[in-house]
Amino acid sequence: MKFGKFAFLCLLFLCSFAEAAKPLRVQLWHQMIYGHRVVLSDALREFEKEHPGIVVQETYRETEELRSSYQAAAMGGSGPELVFGPSDQIGPFATMNIIRPLDEVLEPDYFKQFDPLAIPVYRDKHYMIGGAVGNHLMLIYNKKLISKPPQNSDELIAIGKEHTKDLNGDGKIDRYGLVFNYTEPFFFAPFIPAFGEAFMTDDAKPNLNTPALRKTFEFILQLRDKYKIIPKECDYETANALFKQGKAAMLINGDWSWGDYKDAGMDFGIARIPMISETKKWPSPLVGTAGYSLNVNMQTPEHEEAALKLLRYLTSERVQLMFMERVGVLPSNLSLRDNPVVKNNPLLEVSSEIMEVGTPMPVVPEIRGVWDSLRIQYQKLLANSLIPDQAAEGAQKLAEAQITDMNEILQQDASAFVIKAIIVILVLALAWMSRKSFVGFFQGFKGPQRFVYYMMLPAFVGIFAVIIYPFFYNIAISFSNFSLRTFQDWSIVGLQHYVSALSDPKFYSLFLKTIIWTVVNVFFHVTIGVFLAVIINQVMPAKGFWRTLFIIPWAVPQYITALTWRGMFNQEYGPINQFLQQFLHLSPVQWLSQPFTAFTACIITNVWLGFPFMMIVALGGLQSIPHSLYEAAYLDKANAWQRFRHITLPLLMPVMVPAALLGSIWTFNNLNIVWLVSNAGEPGDQTHILVSYVYKAAFNLYRYGYAAAVSVLIFLILAVWSLGSLVGQYRKETK
Repeated sequence: MKFGKFAFLCLLFLCSFAEAAKPLRVQLWHQMIYGHRVVLSDALREFEKEHPGIVVQETYRETEELRSSYQAAAMGGSGPELVFGPSDQIGPFATMNIIRPLDEVLEPDYFKQFDPLAIPVYRDKHYMIGGAVGNHLMLIYNKKLISKPPQNSDELIAIGKEHTKDLNGDGKIDRYGLVFNYTEPFFFAPFIPAFGEAFMTDDAKPNLNTPALRKTFEFILQLRDKYKIIPKECDYETANALFKQGKAAMLINGDWSWGDYKDAGMDFGIARIPMISETKKWPSPLVGTAGYSLNVNMQTPEHEEAALKLLRYLTSERVQLMFMERVGVLPSNLSLRDNPVVKNNPLLEVSSEIMEVGTPMPVVPEIRGVWDSLRIQYQKLLANSLIPDQAAEGAQKLAEAQITDMNEILQQDASAFVIKAIIVILVLALAWMSRKSFVGFFQGFKGPQRFVYYMMLPAFVGIFAVIIYPFFYNIAISFSNFSLRTFQDWSIVGLQHYVSALSDPKFYSLFLKTIIWTVVNVFFHVTIGVFLAVIINQVMPAKGFWRTLFIIPWAVPQYITALTWRGMFNQEYGPINQFLQQFLHLSPVQWLSQPFTAFTACIITNVWLGFPFMMIVALGGLQSIPHSLYEAAYLDKANAWQRFRHITLPLLMPVMVPAALLGSIWTFNNLNIVWLVSNAGEPGDQTHILVSYVYKAAFNLYRYGYAAAVSVLIFLILAVWSLGSLVGQYRKETK
């Protein structure tokens, strides 16, 4: 007994020592492109060498994923100690109180060393420090094709037409004069003030229903449809690839892309986006920074101290010089501007001149509502569903409505007290009815089966943390005013979100579209899956090989598959349209720029992903059917269709019905494919289904309570559908 106690104390001492010796882990989430990530990783390894007790875990996330993941983590009081992102995330994060004012932890003189653009101020406080300044758009041109960049829009069109060519005489354009991600508002925003006035007022209100925006819309349409110097479809990745491959003479992109083009061995130059000939005004790119912010939630004071050390290090002259030398960004530290490496860099010199006509990036939360409304109406314009006047007017109205919804703080109504009373009654009733089970459960840890209970405890904790708690938490916030302005102090307000959702015609149109999405997908999943299973089981040799081959679409991560299919659907360069043109002599389909075809593209992608699961289930069911039944059918001279109809199909039903039910639930809630293939609902938010609509409401417009209410409605719909299907199947089987 004494030896056991001694051994226990020794073990406790060793564990304590190991815990004390364990290095402090600091997390950094960022959205840097590849070239910048390499420099960051090298800088962090140097930091770890200088601080042996600290380990930095860096995690890359795409910009929108970074925002939504950080918000979700903040809901639970966790997240990375440092987050790196664009300056326009300051307003929402600071309003939610999920990033800390740096003025509380850094001395005032510390900020004086930085360019003001690198330390944006929101509500008289600093929430971010950028390691570089700029993050702005410019004209980038291929020096092998263009010796002197255009100075005005007339020259831009003339040079663009000169370099837009069919090089091999096959009737298709092989090189464009200009490419850029013109489907996104950020990339055409510089033109708006060049045609007249800014798209936001000084007091952060949308200013969209203006002649300037109409003329900007008309200008982009002319570049595409009249002068034909830009592709008919062009997202960021397409534009970037065309320029690097020498298939575009000019590109509108940001300073963050220089490192990528240097690594590709390109000889390129930069210039201001050409002056608008009509107004004699320069386009005004948004200028800002991407920087580091401190999480308001810190595990321990030691984590906060380590995060501050890391923040100071990453914004130091030493690290900024590393980024400047290797990827060519303009350092934010003013003392480095006189460094010979900076002064002798021609790109940075021209970039500084471009910034002179720029506009500081707005950091207020309302900018999200403006971007979103612009994006929706503009993409409808590109799809020829609207004219410029209608798009500008619609963008203004939608922006005002979305900003109102974002900033709304709901107040309690009479239903709030009823809901609170019901919750209390349900909790007490559940506790009373489960009292014996709870007592028996906890007594089990002292009984003869305690080892089993301890082994099952992690599973219980996991189920509670991952399923039970989030489920009831979601129900709770569906009755709350949880939103941008009440992120930290929300309260139960009643049934207002449910009333709002059920009285909105958009909910029912999305519900109908979701039903179509689910029915069409599951139909083809099951049909193709059963067909392939029957062929493999009865006809094909090397069954193992074909099973492995056909399951590959299901095995590949959805993210990769969705983005691959999106590239395949490109109107001009996608292999699907190339096949239609070369072999079927059909006109190219505008897969991603028209609502119906974009939705069809999402369905095709999801069918490709879903049929392997049904095939595997069907194969298992086929192998359980007695072969003697088919032998008897042969003797009765039944043909293949009769054997399938009277033997295979009836005996597969008990297997395929649950699989189809499970598939319908998955498909109904499948966010990834719609979001990635349609690029978040393009064109103009017309490819959304209910679950993607919920995601956008929560993480793009910060309407968490409303999104939770719609998600509860989705759960109820699926619960009723599932129970109804299971009851119906049970009745059929028991007849």
